[in-house]
Order: sequence, then C-alpha cells, then structure tokens
Amino acid sequence: MKKQKTYYQLVRYDHKGNGPFKARKEIPFEIKLAARLFLDELTFNWNKSYLEDKINHAIDEENLDDFKKYGEYYAPYTWE
Repeated sequence: MKKQKTYYQLVRYDHKGNGPFKARKEIPFEIKLAARLFLDELTFNWNKSYLEDKINHAIDEENLDDFKKYGEYYAPYTWE
C-alpha cells in the first residue's frame, strides 16, 4: 500500500478581542433532525401546492398535454 504524507502548516491566529477564545459547539443530533424534517415538510407542501396550481391551470386552459405532464409529477404526492 502506498504511504500517504500529510503536511501541516501552522498559521498564527490574530485574535482581536478582549475576551477569551470561544469554542464552537456541535449542534445536537435532535436539532439537526428536527430542522431537516421541518424543511422536508415545507418543501413537500410547497411542491404539492405548486403542482396542484399547475394542474388546475391546465384544466382551466383545457391543455391536455400539461395536465398529463403535471399529473405524472403529482402522482407521488397522492400517497398520504
């Protein structure tokens, strides 16, 4: 197996503050999960309403091609 080399370069940190250094805390898993679920739900609801509007517009305009196209995109959203 080929050996890998790692090079480190030390850089002086120029701290321009009167207080001590503040370490970053890792965001807890629960908060990450809740944020992800919230964003997924927002995206799902927005996409579903957007497709419903497009389908309704296609019905109003009597455009069968757009109705079929957006109907295929809308099919996964009917599994509620």
